Amino acid sequence: MKTLAARLKPYVADTLLLVNNALASGKRVLVEGANALMLDLDFGTYPYVTSSSTAIGGVCTGLGIAPKRIGKIIGVVKAYTTRVGGGPFPTELLDDIGNHLQEVGAEFGTTTGRRRRCGWLDLVVLRHSMLINGYDSFNLTKLDVLDALPEIKVGVAYEIDGKALDGFPADLDVLAKATVQYTTLPGWQTPITGCKSFEELPPNCQDYVRFIEEELGVPIEWIGTGPGRDSMLHRQL
Repeated sequence: MKTLAARLKPYVADTLLLVNNALASGKRVLVEGANALMLDLDFGTYPYVTSSSTAIGGVCTGLGIAPKRIGKIIGVVKAYTTRVGGGPFPTELLDDIGNHLQEVGAEFGTTTGRRRRCGWLDLVVLRHSMLINGYDSFNLTKLDVLDALPEIKVGVAYEIDGKALDGFPADLDVLAKATVQYTTLPGWQTPITGCKSFEELPPNCQDYVRFIEEELGVPIEWIGTGPGRDSMLHRQL
């Protein structure tokens, strides 16, 4: 234990001062959230949540950064939806397409190897996340996982007895009664991993990205086209 303590000591600091001193000196600080908004203790799908704030407020409560210090907020979202463990998942796919997303997207827990649950992109969840986090732009990851699909569905609204819900319901009993309304888009069925600009993406792939942008009213600034570190497109906004 003493040997490990000696090795770790150079990396231990009063992070409140460390981070705020960096900001005061004009340095740029990047804060990355560890879990998605729906696992947030206050605004997630309680009780299927973690024990802390995974929303943008966690920057303040977890690091001691003042709200006015927060600059650009980037939402990182997969081109489809995943969830680990239990809890509600309205767009979950329990079929061959769900298995395809798991296999092609390598959706297995890093530690446990447990399969992640997969489903279509859920814009109701994303709008809920936007209300809380106030994103300036999105990083849309793993778009290439959808390459082989002939058509792609996007969850755009929830309904109960034919009446549209105003947003993501706080009551999980209400959510259990809801049905998802989908928009179906044509797939592109072409590998996109080699694409280096948005214009190089197949037209249907571009349309998928634009559809999400138009529905959410937030631009997609980065697009993940493969597993490599260099498989990321950046669009000038």
